[in-house]
Amino acid sequence: MTHETKRLLLRPWQEDDAEELYALASDPEVGPRAGWAPHQSVDESREIIRTILGGDTMWAIVFKETGMIVGSIGYLPHGASNIPISEHEAEVGYWVARPHWNQGICTEALRWLIDYCFNTMHFTILWSDFFVDNPASGRVMEKCGFIDTGTETICPNLYGGKDRKVRVKKLERNI
Repeated sequence: MTHETKRLLLRPWQEDDAEELYALASDPEVGPRAGWAPHQSVDESREIIRTILGGDTMWAIVFKETGMIVGSIGYLPHGASNIPISEHEAEVGYWVARPHWNQGICTEALRWLIDYCFNTMHFTILWSDFFVDNPASGRVMEKCGFIDTGTETICPNLYGGKDRKVRVKKLERNI
């Protein structure tokens, strides 16, 4: 199902997005900031769509005006998260291609995802983390109401996560 915000469409990933994903995700400045290795081929991007992005909890971020994919956003439920969370909680994450940094895209997409997670999926708490050397990601979370938990940890399952700390933030549903 496709969703929309003022400037964006949030739609499911499709295998035929592999070339466009590769063009964005092969940039060595993008993936490592989010905890994944730069993509090495279109085939790798296609496989990532099949195994990671292609589920019902991940969306391509697309400009409405042009139809161009600019990033990805989604959530991980209990059991799939990097953070120890309960059954009624989720971890959210996002990334956007370098040419589109500092344009409010992640903030706009994250505000949509927060609404979706709380009002459609009925999660009670949303969690997110960011590498401390990528404070821009933390600022997106703050703009969307996430609060700092004071927790910094290592996430060895993330690309570069053995050597870099992440800071954990959370957002509780207002009832």
